[in-house]
Amino acid sequence: MRNKKDVGQQYLGKTIIESIQEKKGGSIINIDLRELNNSICEYFIISHGDSNTQVRAIAENIEEKVKKNLNLNVYHREGYENATWILLDFNTIVVHIFQKETRQHYRLEDLWADGKFTKYEDIE
Repeated sequence: MRNKKDVGQQYLGKTIIESIQEKKGGSIINIDLRELNNSICEYFIISHGDSNTQVRAIAENIEEKVKKNLNLNVYHREGYENATWILLDFNTIVVHIFQKETRQHYRLEDLWADGKFTKYEDIE
């Protein structure tokens, strides 16, 4: 049986992913970190945009939709200044939106390869 926390996280995750898709974020991956020792949160959601303008638009859309649909504010945010890597911390879910080149450089997915990955198709 699912508890309210699991259902709430699933809806938060779904809202975040749909917000990324609305702004054509690329290669969306959700990494379940709950089974890993010493993870900093329960899920990472990772995506990228092709420019700092798109990266910023994706992040702003996530914040707007989460606030509107769930009445939640982001706990912490970083990276809006340069918008090469924006991090949005929703406590149990941390969202990373990169520029494509920055994502390839840091290879965050490789660092958390022990997590359970769910990949989402790009929307054209």
